[in-house]
Amino acid sequence: MTSQLSHFIDGQWRAGTSGRFAPVFNPATGEQTGEVPLANGAEVDAAVTAAANAFPAWAATPPLRRARILNRFLHIAEERTDVLARVITSEHGKVWSDARGEVQRGLEVVEFATAAPSLLKGDFSENVGTNVDSYAIRQPLGVVAGITPFNFPAMVPMWMFPVALAAGNCFILKPSERDPSAARLIADWLTEAGLPAGVFSVVHGDKEAVDALLLHKTVQAISFVGSTPIARYIYETAARTGKRCQALGGAKNHMVIMPDADLDQAVDALMGAAFGSAGERCMAVSVAVPVGETTANALVDKLLPRVRALKIGPGIDPDSDMGPLVTAQHRDKVHGYIDQGVAEGAQLLVDGRNFKMQGYERGFFTGATVFDHVTPGMRIYQEEIFGPVLSITRAPDYETAARLVNEHEFGNGTAIFTRDGDTAREFASKIQVGMIGINVPIPVPMAFHSFGGWKASLFGDHHMHGSEGIRFYTRLKTITSRWPTGIRAGAEFVMPVMK
Repeated sequence: MTSQLSHFIDGQWRAGTSGRFAPVFNPATGEQTGEVPLANGAEVDAAVTAAANAFPAWAATPPLRRARILNRFLHIAEERTDVLARVITSEHGKVWSDARGEVQRGLEVVEFATAAPSLLKGDFSENVGTNVDSYAIRQPLGVVAGITPFNFPAMVPMWMFPVALAAGNCFILKPSERDPSAARLIADWLTEAGLPAGVFSVVHGDKEAVDALLLHKTVQAISFVGSTPIARYIYETAARTGKRCQALGGAKNHMVIMPDADLDQAVDALMGAAFGSAGERCMAVSVAVPVGETTANALVDKLLPRVRALKIGPGIDPDSDMGPLVTAQHRDKVHGYIDQGVAEGAQLLVDGRNFKMQGYERGFFTGATVFDHVTPGMRIYQEEIFGPVLSITRAPDYETAARLVNEHEFGNGTAIFTRDGDTAREFASKIQVGMIGINVPIPVPMAFHSFGGWKASLFGDHHMHGSEGIRFYTRLKTITSRWPTGIRAGAEFVMPVMK
């Protein structure tokens, strides 16, 4: 029996009225477990209207009170982490420990946002001119929206809405239709925490809902995480309609392994970074760049036994290292990339295409895959596969390795493994990538820093959460004031100059 989800608008769950639905699957079993309504323009407009009506009172609510509501939500979600993780595993497929980690990283942003009273403090300058003071304040934008991907159905929304709400905005979430149930729990728990009706809404949907949000005159800002072609479309459309936008796109993250690296540490890092969450992470390492043939050969020798021993299974199995891919269509797309790599002449060391999970034959499983001797001209090097496919691209020296990273179209994340401080410092300083790890394979910043890439991995001027998130969800207002003192200077017709 399948369940049917609803939209959450103005504090109420509402059945979809468009007549269009998308199936929701358990990726481990391949069985349909539910369906989600796909909103039309009228349903999006209802959510925006409710948010606009709620905005004046929410913006006028003192930041301390807004923070208290978020703090209550934080405690509710912490106590029910397993409930949320179970939903994530059942609809996305990632293993249980990874789902719990996703929730934890998301809640760290909620915790950051509870500091709203200090984060929103302005600046004050006394006596910038005779008896003239100047001060700057940050105020909310109004109605804002977040369009989030399937790979982190809890964490990525939490990158957005806690900061937006703390700053005094009203937020509309358009989650992925592939795993929408995490959004249902988030909405229920925010309501339980005391969030007023209309301040947070959930509208399910596809491109029709996305376009309705992008084109709605009341929506002031759009946050997005997904593929680069869609990120570019979101950004260009938002800019054309006068909206503020942060659109995070695709990635092709390299890990450079220097000859002096701790190779066991590097292999451990590669296993988790390349195959964790079945490679369905924008921060996954999909290209290993060993420097020198000796390093490359030693890396392959240590890596392959680990890859072949990887335990693949349903996410609910605590012994599983890697779960299935999110849909059958995505699994087939990943297999198509493996076919392409073979056709282009890359050396296929481990082939995951024929993996079958006993008892889960209908699940969307694929095995871990490793290519060697991958060159920059190959599609499997150029494009984001978003699956458990690791390419090894050998570099003769550090300069070549650095050039590979810098010349790639994406600039989301990268890492270097080395014991040499000079090399590490040079890499951190000169590499044209937004997030860099030194002996850290997945350099996702903590909540009080900001997340975002460079080049075709980010469209817009602001990264997510941290201080960048506060700046994105607020606008600056500067006030210059002078109070009557009984002294009149007379009319002045020149550009004001403080005396």
